[in-house]
Amino acid sequence: MKTATFIEPGKIELRNYPMPEIKSEHDAIIKVVRACVCGSDLWWYRGISKREKNTPVGHEAIGIVEKIGSSVKNVQVGDFVVVPFTHGCGHCAACLAGFDGNCLTKIDDEVIGYQGEYLRYKNASWGLVKIPGNPNDYTDDELNDLLALSDVMATGFHAADSAEVKLGDTVVVIGDGAVGLCGVISAKLLGAKRIIAMSRHEDRQRLAKYFGATDIVAERGDEGVKKVMDLTQGNGADAVLECVGTEQAVETAVQVCRPGAVVGRVGVPQKSEMNTSNLFWKNIGLRGGIANVTTDDRKVLLDAVLKGKIHPGKVFTKRFNLDQVEFAYEAMDQRKAIKSLLVID
Repeated sequence: MKTATFIEPGKIELRNYPMPEIKSEHDAIIKVVRACVCGSDLWWYRGISKREKNTPVGHEAIGIVEKIGSSVKNVQVGDFVVVPFTHGCGHCAACLAGFDGNCLTKIDDEVIGYQGEYLRYKNASWGLVKIPGNPNDYTDDELNDLLALSDVMATGFHAADSAEVKLGDTVVVIGDGAVGLCGVISAKLLGAKRIIAMSRHEDRQRLAKYFGATDIVAERGDEGVKKVMDLTQGNGADAVLECVGTEQAVETAVQVCRPGAVVGRVGVPQKSEMNTSNLFWKNIGLRGGIANVTTDDRKVLLDAVLKGKIHPGKVFTKRFNLDQVEFAYEAMDQRKAIKSLLVID
């Protein structure tokens, strides 16, 4: 089978691998229908973070269940499923509390590549999210919406949920990548009245407005903070979604909060240190982390997609087949795509 493989920074190749096998009674083998490139993939693609060379890549997909282990009961061969990047077991303390992104059940450390024809999914009985029907029942746009549930939409929702966005809130979304744009969708879904998207790029600004942003702030740093505070009459936001991970983004998030607000942080931290004194002096809460894909898909997001309430698949602005995977990465790296779609089957 063919799977995208990291060779070195700036270089992705399609390589042949043996077909994946059931290695645990909790496994499933998935035939991939669609996959995509994540903004976090660009970290090692650009050499910002380290990744072992010659390893399969990708962590977002939808597909068909081909085989199951003996303990897999909640999905069957032939089921159409969202394949989360998380592999929650469903029975540990973290999963039971709704934090399957932090599942405590130990699984093997085999690197799984979702940007390929087939993949092995661990903890399949609970972790996979069953989609009604089969791929042929859905339009092209609907398939893209479903694909977004494997990570990016769930991550945007995790930011909004962690920030405790509620009806009537004023929300600031920092970051105009796919996660930030899904954060805008999520803030609107949870009832925010005003959504201020901090974005410098016109194509992303347009999409943010389509998703529900009421205001756009293009400035960064102190100028961006001033603009947000002016828009909120000096009060600051009720909730802030930090979807970037840089030091500047985190500092901005804290500065644009009203006293007592909560920051939902899902941008992967680029610096391990943080000055928490500013949180203390304004009674600001800080929550967030790895998304709980299975939990939130089942609780809110799958139903919202199936009923046409949200359309996160619009973040896929360039499409490629698997043989073009290197161009899919280049498009995102060069900001020619917000998020690259890979049509596998």
